Amino acid sequence: MTHLAIVDDHSLVLQGLELMLKDEPDIELVGLFNGGDQLLCALESGPPIDTVLMDIHMPDTNGVELCKRVKRAYPKVSVIGLSMVSEISMVRLMIKNGASGYLHKNAGKDEVLMAIQQVGKGRKFFSEAISELLLEGSAGEKSTRKSPFPRLSRREKEVLQLIVDEYTTQEIADKLFISFGTVETHRRNILSKLGARNTAGLVRIALEYRLLD
Repeated sequence: MTHLAIVDDHSLVLQGLELMLKDEPDIELVGLFNGGDQLLCALESGPPIDTVLMDIHMPDTNGVELCKRVKRAYPKVSVIGLSMVSEISMVRLMIKNGASGYLHKNAGKDEVLMAIQQVGKGRKFFSEAISELLLEGSAGEKSTRKSPFPRLSRREKEVLQLIVDEYTTQEIADKLFISFGTVETHRRNILSKLGARNTAGLVRIALEYRLLD
């Protein structure tokens, strides 16, 4: 069971998220708050909260500072940033200060639920729009970091390159003269080696760590 708090200075956003999530069996909505001070008071003296959906632009405090304060005082609480604006600098600041995820406010129910589920398991989650933004930023930068991942085989690199190039599974199979199932096996192995959750994660890691250079 996830004990969730939502912080946003816009009542309509709070109401919309409450309507979206209130009947989910694995989520208990602990509180809806209009500002950071209310959240901090609830964390200090209210019922347990383990996940926070947090607007990053609020009158009483900005999301980065609030995220920092929450993670410093309550390191086990997972924070997911919420914003109408996709600013890569803000996304990176939130991540730097401990956020486990970041969603655009136009994210659908499935994406919001997936984010809550994944961060509850100790993983990272970024909405599709945010992932694309991070990919674009990573593609334009040269990374000097050494890859921390297990070495990929030649065939796995070939499959990963075609995934990055947006080939479908069947197109990869046809191009490499292997079966559809073999491509899926390689994909699963690559996901496991890189610790990625999905194709967007594979692409992000491949570009960020220059695995195909």
